[in-house]
Amino acid sequence: MTKRAVSLPDEAADGMREFIDEVDERLASDEDTCAVVEDVLVDLHGDRAAYERWQAGEDVSPAEQVRLQGYDPCNTTLESEYYAEVDAQSEQFKQSKHIQWLWRQFDATPMADNVEFALQFRRMLADHLFAECGDNCRFFKGISMTYGHNISVGDNVVIHDDVHLDDRGKLTIGDRVSISDGAHIYSHEHDVVDQTEVTNYHTVLEDDVRITYDSMVQAGVKVGRNAILAAKSVAGADIPAHHIAAGTPAESVAVKSGWESVAEPAGTDLADNRDQRQISYEIPDDVETFDEFGRDLSPPDS
Repeated sequence: MTKRAVSLPDEAADGMREFIDEVDERLASDEDTCAVVEDVLVDLHGDRAAYERWQAGEDVSPAEQVRLQGYDPCNTTLESEYYAEVDAQSEQFKQSKHIQWLWRQFDATPMADNVEFALQFRRMLADHLFAECGDNCRFFKGISMTYGHNISVGDNVVIHDDVHLDDRGKLTIGDRVSISDGAHIYSHEHDVVDQTEVTNYHTVLEDDVRITYDSMVQAGVKVGRNAILAAKSVAGADIPAHHIAAGTPAESVAVKSGWESVAEPAGTDLADNRDQRQISYEIPDDVETFDEFGRDLSPPDS
């Protein structure tokens, strides 16, 4: 075995569990989520004294005011909030934005490096953020996601540091999946001519998949059961079950030892079935849009 069991001293473990249970209960209650997140972050960042001075109307500097206001997710914006189609998911996003803000700002505290505490805290948040989250999942530091509410995670999943989970479309992660540090899993892509044109997909990592260090799964790809995507590789087409894929673009280089009888032959051409997983969406007519690039996108040969 590569790991051993580690636990906190009883007193620390009891205090940790009491805190996590309290936040869990408040998030599940009818209490305003913005108020819950603000209250938790003020204490986690050790800013209660300054916050109470500000609430009492005492003078605070402009920098202090910005910091104190920022604990309330209603005073913040996330990149995903600028996406034109987000209005179609407004009720889900209203909740997921607040939980995602708590997740991200927790990761900015020293307590995020206390592994036993942080894993349990993030696991609790995942129940409130993700569409589904199974048992015994471990989420490490610096994980980012687009919305959060379009992610489904199975049992015994491990997601390591600085992983990006893009769920602008939809992302399904099966049981016992391992995603290594720095990996990026996408569910949307931009048109090569007009990058403001976005296509959303359903991206799938089946049971027992390993996505290794600094690799990328492109939008709409399905990585088959028990397959491995090698380090620094880019999967742009489906990877068959039990295969090891490597390279940019990734190709099948081998079948995992002992699985040859139930797998397609090594070197199988990877099939691009992403069109089958495309997700349509509509942008409301009354959305005020803007073009951040301001380019003339009319090709001369059109």
